[in-house]
Amino acid sequence: MKSINDDGSAQDLDPQSDHSSDYLAHQQPQPQPRRPRGFAAAAAAGGTNSCGKGKKEREKEKERTKLRERHRRAITSRMLAGLRQYGNFPLPARADMNDVLAALAREAGWVVDADGTTYRQCPHPSHMGSFAARSVESQLSGGSLRNCSVKETIENQTSVLRIDECLSPASIDSVVIAERDSKNEKYTNASPINTVDCLEADQLMQGIHSGVHENDFTGTPYIPVYVKLPADIINKFCQLINPEGIRQELIHIKSLNIDGVVVDCWWGIVEGWSSQKYVWSGYRELFNIIREFKLKLQVVMAFHEFGGNDSSDALISLPQWVLEIGKDNQDIFFTDREGRRNTECLSWGIDKERVLKGRTGIEVYFDMMRSFRTEFDDLFAEGLISAVEVGLGASGELKYPSFSERMGWRYPGIGEFQCYDKYLQHSLRRAAKLRGHSFWARGPDNAGHYNSMPHETGFFCERGDYDNYYGRFFLHWYSQTLIDHADNVLSLATLAFEETKIIVKVPAVYWWYKTPSHAAELTAGYHNPTNQDGYSPVFEILRKHAVTMKFVCLGFHLSSQEANDSLIDPEGLSWQVLNSAWDRGLMAAGENALLCYDREGYKRLVEMAKPRNDPDRRHFSFFVYQQPSLLQTNVCLSELDFFVKCVHGEMTDL
Repeated sequence: MKSINDDGSAQDLDPQSDHSSDYLAHQQPQPQPRRPRGFAAAAAAGGTNSCGKGKKEREKEKERTKLRERHRRAITSRMLAGLRQYGNFPLPARADMNDVLAALAREAGWVVDADGTTYRQCPHPSHMGSFAARSVESQLSGGSLRNCSVKETIENQTSVLRIDECLSPASIDSVVIAERDSKNEKYTNASPINTVDCLEADQLMQGIHSGVHENDFTGTPYIPVYVKLPADIINKFCQLINPEGIRQELIHIKSLNIDGVVVDCWWGIVEGWSSQKYVWSGYRELFNIIREFKLKLQVVMAFHEFGGNDSSDALISLPQWVLEIGKDNQDIFFTDREGRRNTECLSWGIDKERVLKGRTGIEVYFDMMRSFRTEFDDLFAEGLISAVEVGLGASGELKYPSFSERMGWRYPGIGEFQCYDKYLQHSLRRAAKLRGHSFWARGPDNAGHYNSMPHETGFFCERGDYDNYYGRFFLHWYSQTLIDHADNVLSLATLAFEETKIIVKVPAVYWWYKTPSHAAELTAGYHNPTNQDGYSPVFEILRKHAVTMKFVCLGFHLSSQEANDSLIDPEGLSWQVLNSAWDRGLMAAGENALLCYDREGYKRLVEMAKPRNDPDRRHFSFFVYQQPSLLQTNVCLSELDFFVKCVHGEMTDL
């Protein structure tokens, strides 16, 4: 093979030729060094001193990019929440912008295939007229149209205006505008639908919507309503304090057509004085009275402390024999960073430690549940006891006691991590060793105190340590301890109560929900920052044991000032929790958080119990209404009656 050089001589290009390598060496273009750009160019121009500066600039730009991305995700999540809640869009839990665009396109009448192909569904050509919009003569006069009902008008005028759906939006606008502008000039002898006397389309639609009452709950699903009886109706010796007062209370409950009552069975009363010595006499008397009124009964296995935050509150403590053990071994209680012990409930670190007179924590809970099931076997057999709620933490809710007023916490403080007893610290050290980072066996030292704000701490602030490698490790361990506790206790609860419905109460930690870290949720045990769903792992365990999730509902309206100060979002939290539970096939129920609502508060509770815009028509399985006593003068029974009827699907215009 030959090649002709510039001087006309031949050059041998045979690969086996001795000259080929020389030719390639001279003729092949040499790769040019890449020209540095951006920070690299600045570093090269500035020399050694600017190298460090360029690195810092790159790090700052990375942080700014992360902040912009988090802000974008937060905006997107709020948009998706609004579309789901108010727009009746069945978006998946982890929807992206493609899902949003597809849903909006389908709402506008477009067809969106699975591969993203989007087009309009055009009518058959034989059905298309020569014009995009055309009038069809009608026998109705302008006066008769005004006198007839809106429904009749729509039924008789379904073919008045036909629009070719294949036209672009601009084409449709031009046709409609042209017809509107010329209807009094060019078509004076046309159908009355084009006359000034005719109702406009928006007037017709307004009439239709006005016929649908926004607050009409007639025909909606029937949701049973329970009233929670006061906690202090049984004294510490397990005696019913005021039987006649209880009967009067139940008369009021029965007159309101309420389905049943909820009663707390306190561990500190039933097993209050001696280990494994259970006294149920007061509860037996109470249950017999409830049976007389033929009300259903839900009981709560309350393994926590009640009251004591106010001088007027009656204190129901943990059993005395447990408190005696706690004097010698204070690590059986939850402990904050400063070493203060919280006696509201037992630490989850002793769930499998035999420190309670030869029994573990979960064995103590199981023994009480088994004793209750045996004692009231007759009530289970006749169906009086319809469900059992199992307390799993502070206030009977599945959470750490991170918001204890006794420790000085006040709303809207972020709370503190409760993991400094020796048993949980041992668990943390074991987890850190398994991860290969033994120095991570510590709680965060920059997480503030009970009443701190997220931005005041290095752990919860934007781009804080909660989202670095150590922070994610610690928060995962902290939340997994909560999940393991629920799993352990529910495994024994399902064994004790067999086929009886079991309920678990989930808290509503709504303050600081609009911050990236969700600080208050993190200290409560839910690893739910903006970039992670912290409720899904919890609900997977609840689904494993087929329990009903009861969520605490807020029925009051928060002022804009309060919302801005603590960046709260109770609607967003409720939407996330309820949809996460429903998506996993869990039954959901509700309980009001505060006492005595006005009518607007009742309306919000009803709309949460049976969401109007839910495409799957999901709703609560029951609702628990709690307040001290219906006999108090500040209780408006007429308002409560409206609420009950709406939840039952019997009342309009709440």
